[in-house]
Amino acid sequence: MPLLVNGERIDLTRPTGDVIRAYPHLEEKAKLLRSQPAQVVEPKGLLYVQQREFAVTTPKDGSVSILGSDDATTCHIVVLRDTGSGATCLTHCDGSDTEAEVSLIMSSVKSFSSTAGYGRLEVHLVGGFNDDRQLSQKLTNQLLRAFDLQPDDVNLVTFCVTELNDREEKDIHFPIIYGIAVNVKTAEIFPATFPEKGPDEDLRSAHVLTGAPLTNIYDAKMEQLRIGPYFWTPFPHVDFWLEQDDDQILQNLSTSPLAEPPHFVSHIRSTLTFLKEHPYPSHSLFPDRKPRVYKKNEEGLWEQVCSGKI
Repeated sequence: MPLLVNGERIDLTRPTGDVIRAYPHLEEKAKLLRSQPAQVVEPKGLLYVQQREFAVTTPKDGSVSILGSDDATTCHIVVLRDTGSGATCLTHCDGSDTEAEVSLIMSSVKSFSSTAGYGRLEVHLVGGFNDDRQLSQKLTNQLLRAFDLQPDDVNLVTFCVTELNDREEKDIHFPIIYGIAVNVKTAEIFPATFPEKGPDEDLRSAHVLTGAPLTNIYDAKMEQLRIGPYFWTPFPHVDFWLEQDDDQILQNLSTSPLAEPPHFVSHIRSTLTFLKEHPYPSHSLFPDRKPRVYKKNEEGLWEQVCSGKI
């Protein structure tokens, strides 16, 4: 059961450019999305999703109304929604294991769909640009193939990736949209930035930097954000990396050094410092092997309700 546009199966043997030309309304929708200024999304009601994380919830959620992620250069942000149940998933993919990740988010969204045949599955892909190493194009192709392999029909509704999300300035290419949010209640998708990326931003980033697989961070039934328990071994050469200047970190720890947002290096330094302080998270962060659990308080902000300490 394939990946569809306007009820037709996409011919994935053709180059992406040909696919875009075959469906001009996708290009028009991408143009419309690109033309919108990025909205600043405040923490109230927000569930921020980092790289290699996903979260899924429904319009019935009393705590979370917005799912969002940003800082995507070659990465793609994927929104999958069941129009029947309203179950909505947002994930931030980097190409580490795309086929398995797509299967995981498909089953997560479908787990909320009790009425068979009511509504349809819609996917929105945003991110990437014309990077020198063509990592964005590779990830675009991986995602299209992975959705096409699913046992359910999936309808491609938004396709603002790679060449459709590219701008050029002085012969250097950049993404136009680095981040998006989806309103779970209304299904609106819009470019976004996020002043707050927590809770546990460094812990979650450390999990990614040590090679974590795609991880579900939210229990929609309990309306709880659940972080961990995560385990890793000491990060190799952490002192060496912390001694390097900004340019060395940018050149060696980014897939697209010229296109990163300004805070990339400070974010990586903060994560490396955290890894140095917590070489064995089973001792310092998760001694009881239980997740760090958060719920939204009356102000709509995350508040820890139990488990480990930092």
